[in-house]
Amino acid sequence: MSKTLKKRFDILVTDEEGKFSETFELDKDITAVKGLLLASDRDDLLYFRGSQKIQINSEEIFPEDYESKLLMSGINVAPGERFYDLGGVGTGNRVVKVEFKDNQTTQASFEPYRVSLYLDCITN
Repeated sequence: MSKTLKKRFDILVTDEEGKFSETFELDKDITAVKGLLLASDRDDLLYFRGSQKIQINSEEIFPEDYESKLLMSGINVAPGERFYDLGGVGTGNRVVKVEFKDNQTTQASFEPYRVSLYLDCITN
């Protein structure tokens, strides 16, 4: 019987206009990823400054420079509807790779922040 499980992975953004590549390994019992969500301890910085490329099992889910604001959700969205629907991407090698980039903008001054990648997973 399959269940759902939420996983969280963090990326620390420590340099203005920096690029941060992180590789995360999924648990062995995770068979697919249903959805994805980005959050931060500084939502304003993630919204205005962030972009990324995301791969699951070497499959490009979002291309380089995909804006973070398109993967965020506000508090006015019901909790069960906050994840971007991926439809059930197979995990294969169980590797999730994120290449996050902080981008210069006049709308939000840089300071170090945390980006959290949340995955809505299916398990055996």
